[in-house]
Amino acid sequence: MSTPHTHTTPQTPTPPALDRAPVLAHYVRGGFVESAHRASVVATAPDGSHLLALGAVDDPIFPRSSNKPVQTLAMVRAGLRMPPAHLAIASASHSGEDFHLAAVREMLASVGLTEAALQNTPDYPVNEEAREAVLRAGGSKLPITQNCSGKHAAMLATCVVNGWDTETYRDPAHPLQQAISETLAELTGDEITAVAVDGCGAPVMAVTLAGLARAFGRLASAEPGTHEAEVADAIRGNPAYLGGTGRDVTALVEATPGLIAKDGAESVYAVGLADGRGVALKVADGYPRAKPVILAAALRRLGVESSALEQLEHSPVLGHGEPVGAIVAVNL
Repeated sequence: MSTPHTHTTPQTPTPPALDRAPVLAHYVRGGFVESAHRASVVATAPDGSHLLALGAVDDPIFPRSSNKPVQTLAMVRAGLRMPPAHLAIASASHSGEDFHLAAVREMLASVGLTEAALQNTPDYPVNEEAREAVLRAGGSKLPITQNCSGKHAAMLATCVVNGWDTETYRDPAHPLQQAISETLAELTGDEITAVAVDGCGAPVMAVTLAGLARAFGRLASAEPGTHEAEVADAIRGNPAYLGGTGRDVTALVEATPGLIAKDGAESVYAVGLADGRGVALKVADGYPRAKPVILAAALRRLGVESSALEQLEHSPVLGHGEPVGAIVAVNL
């Protein structure tokens, strides 16, 4: 009689930012708490010190797409010169609407490239109407309709400007990615502790949650005329390019003077305020439904006033198609 083969997987320790995260949101159905979400949240002062710290906020996480404005800054420092709307979509996880795709194509054309040069993962648009239009037309997943195509177009444009190879721009050893790593380390004040492949195929670099908040505070409060201010102003002036129709990140930037923000996969969010304060959060389970609710509660605790906070907090729980509860922030 043969012995069954048992496959064992090496155990990786849970990062403290996840393992020590407190419960900060409840999923409430009919007055009964059905589920709970753990999250780490930090707010930093202009000097980088903690104003609010819930969870292990000085331990590393992958910021995912919340890192895009810092990546855009690195590219501007490396010589990328684009109109503000193009810098906004370079910083975006766009919804794939027509104006988003037009901006990406314009960015590529300005350096003599087409969408064939894009190496990001093919996908359908995030926007429901845009996605349905592609499907009705018999279209397929494409790099340009994937939400990171603006970032990848900017990466390619930066390579062209500098005479860097455009075929290997996703390699962590490429001069472009080295420039991004240096800028990320500078703005966060952190050492890059891990590098992996992001969902779009570009490198993603681990920094602390507090470092991410510091970086956004520094971008949002940058002196006029600096590259940092150029990126922040592009985001503030073009929030529709940062997300898209109906997106909470777009609403938050539109409705809150001086604020910049960027959402990220695996339930990460980062915000910078014009006075130099920064906010960053990560929901431990990576599920996005509690993320805007927790962010709104953290911003309210900091005294931030914005009509968009109600949109972030609007998270009804449905039963038979009707609201029977809500996702609510707790312990904040």
